[in-house]
Amino acid sequence: MKEFHLRIPLTEKDVLDLSLGDLVYLDGPIFTVRSLFHIKALRENILPPINFKELNVMVHMGPVMKKDGRRWVPVSLDPTTSMRFEKYEAEVISKLGLRAIVGKGSMGSKTMEAMKKFRCVHLAKIGIYGNILASKITQVLGVYGLDELGPIECTWVMEAKDFGPFFVDIDAQGRNFFENLKRKTQGKLISAYQRFSIREGFKFSND
Repeated sequence: MKEFHLRIPLTEKDVLDLSLGDLVYLDGPIFTVRSLFHIKALRENILPPINFKELNVMVHMGPVMKKDGRRWVPVSLDPTTSMRFEKYEAEVISKLGLRAIVGKGSMGSKTMEAMKKFRCVHLAKIGIYGNILASKITQVLGVYGLDELGPIECTWVMEAKDFGPFFVDIDAQGRNFFENLKRKTQGKLISAYQRFSIREGFKFSND
């Protein structure tokens, strides 16, 4: 596991140098999205006036913001679950030319294939509070769709410094940290079931 401090816009080399489990901190402009961004981008071909070649890091997030006089200030930046955008993300990566997506948890096979094809990575949130991530924003650069979509679903553009840490859970070869971990542990789980005479097909439950 290595630690990387990367400047946005990320290059193809930047993401190809990353391996599963590496820690990443980001400097530069990021933009936030949720479901309505994806729907409008793909179904209506409506995008905010962002230069995606310069802002090629997308964050799955509905930030908590407050107005301080004439300027916006982030209160909490907590990435949301990335898997909810799985049905959109391969096309979004292709359309926007993204190099990195930040979110909570991981993503599925279609996104993994797109990340391999277009050289993009998924960076997963680890144990860091939203207010700490908010403190790493130096400036709110813009907001798009605020009146129409509201403060959670609209797109925020923010300048970040040492934004992270996040870890690489899908690399630019399309490999998935969690899928690899699942394969490694599956055999051990079967052995444990046999050792303790647990019936085949048993599943854990909180009920």
